[in-house]
Amino acid sequence: MIKRFISYYKPHLKIFMLDMLASFLVAIIGLVYPIITRKMIGELIPNKQLQDIMFWGSVLLALYGVRALLKYYIQYQGHVMGVRMQADMRRELFAHLQKLPYKYYDEHETGKIMSRMTNDLMDVSEFAHHGPENVFICGFLVVATCIYLATINVYLTFIIFLCVPLLLTISVFMRKRMKDAFMESRKNVAVINATLENSISGIRVTKAFTNSLKEEEKFEDGNQRYVASRSKAFDIMGQFGASTAFITDLFNVVVLVGGGLFMAQGQIDAADFSAFIVSVNMFISPLTTLIGFAEMYQNGMTGFTRFVEILDEPVEAEDKDAIELGDIKGDIKFENVTFAYNEEGNVLEDINLEIESGKKLALVGQSGGGKTTICHLIPNFYSIDQGSITIDGIDIRKISLESLRKNIGIVQQDVFLFNGTVKENILYGRLDATDEEVIEAAKRANIHEYVMQMPNGYDTQIGERGVRLSGGQKQRLSIARVFLKNPSILILDEATSALDNTTELLIQNALDALCEGRTTIVVAHRLSTVKNADEIAVINRGKIIEKGTHEELLQIDEGVYKELYEQQFVRKTSEKLQSLVY
Repeated sequence: MIKRFISYYKPHLKIFMLDMLASFLVAIIGLVYPIITRKMIGELIPNKQLQDIMFWGSVLLALYGVRALLKYYIQYQGHVMGVRMQADMRRELFAHLQKLPYKYYDEHETGKIMSRMTNDLMDVSEFAHHGPENVFICGFLVVATCIYLATINVYLTFIIFLCVPLLLTISVFMRKRMKDAFMESRKNVAVINATLENSISGIRVTKAFTNSLKEEEKFEDGNQRYVASRSKAFDIMGQFGASTAFITDLFNVVVLVGGGLFMAQGQIDAADFSAFIVSVNMFISPLTTLIGFAEMYQNGMTGFTRFVEILDEPVEAEDKDAIELGDIKGDIKFENVTFAYNEEGNVLEDINLEIESGKKLALVGQSGGGKTTICHLIPNFYSIDQGSITIDGIDIRKISLESLRKNIGIVQQDVFLFNGTVKENILYGRLDATDEEVIEAAKRANIHEYVMQMPNGYDTQIGERGVRLSGGQKQRLSIARVFLKNPSILILDEATSALDNTTELLIQNALDALCEGRTTIVVAHRLSTVKNADEIAVINRGKIIEKGTHEELLQIDEGVYKELYEQQFVRKTSEKLQSLVY
């Protein structure tokens, strides 16, 4: 894990080396003070060499000025390096997220993923900067001051060193407990973020059902779990800090008593004793920082571990010799396709379908039967367990994912629009399209006239998820997006089921225009919208139980399609009669 972390320094090696050089010079300057102190107390002050005292004082002041500049450089450039490394990691993580399969997002909440990209990487950034710097400066100071102390009095230095193993033992003992506690805190921060993201996204539903107290309860549950885990972490940190502080205080007692005894016996003079006391503090301070580094290390490496967990998630599988599709006819064939999302059971079982180029297939049946799953398998969003799906006779598993999906357009019931302008959302269909092509796509989707009535036309902001648009307007924007994409294969998944009759008719006209000349798969509950399909397949519990044209299916006695159609026809007739009465 450490080796993998170090690899992120490579693009920033120059700034890292300069940062370490500056840190080394700061450490060197820090050693000058006890040396000058010893010289002044031992030689210059007793001999009243005032000129030399002023000279060495000026040297010390000048060095401190240089050290201030070096510290500025370390603070500024060091943090810039850390932020750049954080940006590199975030960029790599975001690119990897784009390649993860649908299944990953089925199993992981958005808020938790966001937490790893923000909170976790912030701590990684701090560790990236301060970690090597602290280890380098403090490590050097500990070794250098130890050597210098030994030149003053080797026996007193040896006595001090007897306390070091005790300090290290406490550090090692606490490390495992701190690691577990910080990992638990990370998980609970992710839970809070997930709850927050979910609650804010659904704020309109919350207000509509007046369930704000329920959302507060859900948030508070995660909040309290975070407080509990963080309290546990701080408890361990408190034990660690108190223990190490006691040991460092023990150093001062040992130096004071041991040095006093040595001085009383004439084994050390006042100048050396004073220099020793000053130097011991220089030895204790970096040693304490090194030990305190354990907290930063746990924070940083815990965040890095969670970052790496996502990076190690396998990306969407693609054949190494995958074929790049150009223009295709759009012949689609399912042969004995079986699929399951998990081990709980098959969602589709032994599906056989054949859709000729330019034809329309309708999928109907009860909710949860597997219709949408069939639609998701055509662009290879999920890998099938058995059987094969081919386009123009080529198994989709042998086609590159990008070229496969470029040839497929999808219009869903739940339209997702990005926070941006009308134009930007239509352009999502083909980013290199001209303004004229965008306008033409909008016209074909019956949305151009409405757009021109908006305050800024195609440059009007539509808000998060298109919140400033009606359901029908969102749907027509999504249709315009597909018109611009101009795919050979079109999937309409409940594209009009959430709309009123007037809006549905308007959008249905746009969809009919969109379907012309394309292989089309339509999922619909309103059977009146699929009567003209070239073939209708009735899906029930993952199996095709009936297949044929509208007229053929109505001829099947006690057929499921016939029953569904008659139920909808009776309901529609009843609604018309009621409207006439009222």
